[in-house]
Amino acid sequence: MIAEPDVTLTDYALAVECAVLARLVAGHGGAASGWFALFFAALGIGAAAGGTVHGFPGVLETTLWLAALLALGVGAWAATMAGVRIGLPASAARWVARGASLGLVLYAVTVTWISRDFALAIVGYLPAVVFLFAVFAWRYARDRAPGSGAAMAGLALTLAAAAVQHYRIAPPRLPLDHNALYHLVQAVALFLIYRGARQAEPLGR
Repeated sequence: MIAEPDVTLTDYALAVECAVLARLVAGHGGAASGWFALFFAALGIGAAAGGTVHGFPGVLETTLWLAALLALGVGAWAATMAGVRIGLPASAARWVARGASLGLVLYAVTVTWISRDFALAIVGYLPAVVFLFAVFAWRYARDRAPGSGAAMAGLALTLAAAAVQHYRIAPPRLPLDHNALYHLVQAVALFLIYRGARQAEPLGR
């Protein structure tokens, strides 16, 4: 018996979507495609692990929950590195990349030994979302770069999804709780981000 079927099934659906998007963007061959592929793959792993925790409590619960949190941290780091690759000159890119890597280490230490509250994952990836949004906004303003508008919409939806989860917003008269709705909104957001990622080229191209 699945403990939370709506949350579990939407989590698993999100994991499948992420696997497909990771494969598609990796096959595109763009300069930042590897980072975007890692972004989608990490989020997919986090969704699969999180879905198992929600649906089958007691089955490696502690280990899988930590894996989910760490995967989200890696996803945020990969998103930042993708933004660095397509939006910053080399001089600035080095400093931002180092800061993002240090942030990942601090986040990993925190969720491993201090607290495993999901709110930490949300707080941890918000800077990456804002940074990547700024990169795509700059690209759009500079030359209407293809896919930038879709990516910006997806990143804005990611923030909306975080608000749904944080404020526990659930649709009335539907068998979905706030976590399931969060997953559904995030699924749309990730597809839009993919549309931008597959067309993103480095600065100066």
